[in-house]
Amino acid sequence: MTYRLFSVAKWPSQIIMSLCFMLAMASSHSAYALFPFADSQGEPLPSLAPMLKKVNPAVVNISTYTTRKMQQNPLLNDPFFRRFFNIPEQQMQQPQQRRTQSAGSGVIIDAEEGTVLTNHHVIDGADEITVAMEDGRSFTAKLIGSDPELDIAVLKIEGEDLVEVKVADSDQLQVGDFVAAIGNPFGLGQTVTTGIVSALGRTGLGIEGYENFIQTDASINPGNSGGALVNLRGELVGINTAILAPSGGNVGIGFAIPVNMARASIGQILEYGEVRRGQLGVVIQDLTPELAEAFDIDRFQRGAMIAEIQEDSAADKAGLETGDVVIEIDGKPVLSSAQLRNAVGVRKIGDKIKLKVLREGKEKTIKATLAEPEKFSVAKDSGAAGELLKGATLRNADDGNAVLIEKIEPGSPAASSGLRPGDLIVSVNRQRVSNVEAFAKAAARSNDRLLLRIVRGRAALWVVLNK
Repeated sequence: MTYRLFSVAKWPSQIIMSLCFMLAMASSHSAYALFPFADSQGEPLPSLAPMLKKVNPAVVNISTYTTRKMQQNPLLNDPFFRRFFNIPEQQMQQPQQRRTQSAGSGVIIDAEEGTVLTNHHVIDGADEITVAMEDGRSFTAKLIGSDPELDIAVLKIEGEDLVEVKVADSDQLQVGDFVAAIGNPFGLGQTVTTGIVSALGRTGLGIEGYENFIQTDASINPGNSGGALVNLRGELVGINTAILAPSGGNVGIGFAIPVNMARASIGQILEYGEVRRGQLGVVIQDLTPELAEAFDIDRFQRGAMIAEIQEDSAADKAGLETGDVVIEIDGKPVLSSAQLRNAVGVRKIGDKIKLKVLREGKEKTIKATLAEPEKFSVAKDSGAAGELLKGATLRNADDGNAVLIEKIEPGSPAASSGLRPGDLIVSVNRQRVSNVEAFAKAAARSNDRLLLRIVRGRAALWVVLNK
């Protein structure tokens, strides 16, 4: 018996890549079910189509409509100017408004209840929200609630024969896993792009308050926000949120919120209409080799060092001390301050946590009950802040270094100030503020003007509010 040998070196590279891809798919039974290996003519044809047919009906396009007041030219306030140009007085009495439209994406996570998950920034400030389905139907959506710090929002629609996507355990994702991003880029309509998980646990980007992003090279563009990132089984693993685009276009670095991180906020929004996030009351920082050496700790030890503890906070009552290094939370290792912050941020008020800390070279276990963040509702008798920021609810930021604008009532003076929920106030009239108590004292000294330094996402800006 003789055998005929083939030299793969002489085969076209496209054939070699196709064979490798098919062999990889054949090695997984679940993947095999998604990839038919032949078309009607019997030719090899790997495809994601069977999986996408199940998932696409659950991904929706979201259109928002917002009415904003247009600021008039200050010259129009001068009666002589209006008389010279013959501008009617009636025109001045009618506020000028502009209606704008924007597009995004969302995903149905509960077909029976009509629950749609999207990004907070997709619906932020919207007067009207419309959800369009793949089959051409459209519904007016009701906003149930949102979490600006995590950048998710939950909508509700009333419709029949809705399709939901199955939610996966995003903690099982690994770098190199194949994923597909589905959304509405540039308002073109439903679009699918594919890629792999490039990295996990991305933080420090300054995009959101809580960051633990899935990084992917699946193309994500404006309009994809709020759309689904799914694995090859068609299960939801993340919500597409942002891109890194220094040149203004897609460069293959996109970010998605892990669905496991969103679960806690979704549950609270559905139950309370808002997120009641518990607070530990500490200022933390990464344990660097230099800090470790100064505190006589192994240079290779990882963790989050407590730099400051707020008085009467959950941390203070639990017995935590400055200089403690948190190395575990509820049995899971803590490698950085961002990881500890995220772990606490997904828990609600009253939740109990167990921390393992290093104190003077010895491990110590401490139990704490997360408390309600200290809040400051701006009232009429609060000096300049009372008039200019009436309707705003402020609280201490989770990192203990700023004041967070948690909520702004629609139609209130604060709503027309240009500030947004999620903004971080770091100074008032050039005076540094790190908590609501300091904010109240600084604002009370001003009579008719507030100069606020705020941090919004990755940008920092000054906002001037005048009576």
